[in-house]
Amino acid sequence: MWESIGQRAAEIRARIEAAARRAGREPQQVTLIAVTKVLPAEAIRAAYDAGLRHFGENYVQEFERKLPAVADLPGACFHLIGHLQSNKARRAVQAFDVIQTVDSGRLARRLDEAAAVFKPGLRLPVMIEVKLSPEETKSGVPAAELGALVEAVRACPHLELRGLMTMPPFSEDPEDSRPYFRKLRELAEAFGLPELSMGMSQDFEVAIEEGATHVRIGTALFGPREAA
Repeated sequence: MWESIGQRAAEIRARIEAAARRAGREPQQVTLIAVTKVLPAEAIRAAYDAGLRHFGENYVQEFERKLPAVADLPGACFHLIGHLQSNKARRAVQAFDVIQTVDSGRLARRLDEAAAVFKPGLRLPVMIEVKLSPEETKSGVPAAELGALVEAVRACPHLELRGLMTMPPFSEDPEDSRPYFRKLRELAEAFGLPELSMGMSQDFEVAIEEGATHVRIGTALFGPREAA
């Protein structure tokens, strides 16, 4: 069922390389995250066999069910890229290697407390999700409140703030996403944050041109799926 993942991954890597070259960047600066939400553990293993090492999931409970079937994959890195409620922080820290969707000081403190218990001696890599879209359904901290949240996360000794992530409004035209990606890059530069998680199947090349270090690809790798 997943035989085409290797070919699709190669095609996406080629597009990532071309976009990076257009922007005067090295392709190695861009991490491809395979978005495996609502897909079975077999899809993760197939993508791993195709050479992918970073995987994105949206829901803590869903990934907890898959984790026993993929926990043996050496070098695999699992990112939480969906909204996280603070009452699930402990479970998220146990399941994931990176949390990309910190959007409040309260959540940051909960993650910090959990990381102290479940990842002793380590600092949990996190990103702050920034809400740049006017859509009510989008999560994230408003840009005007980002500075206070950056300070709050940096004050957490068990968290390592790596960068920012965002999700612009969906559009068939990738160029519609460019202003949002550019704004996120400017915010990251203002706060000295090196990583930018932005860009999905329909607009990841524009995101790379605007500085993305992580692109989150689902449909282009695995084909259309039903929403959870």
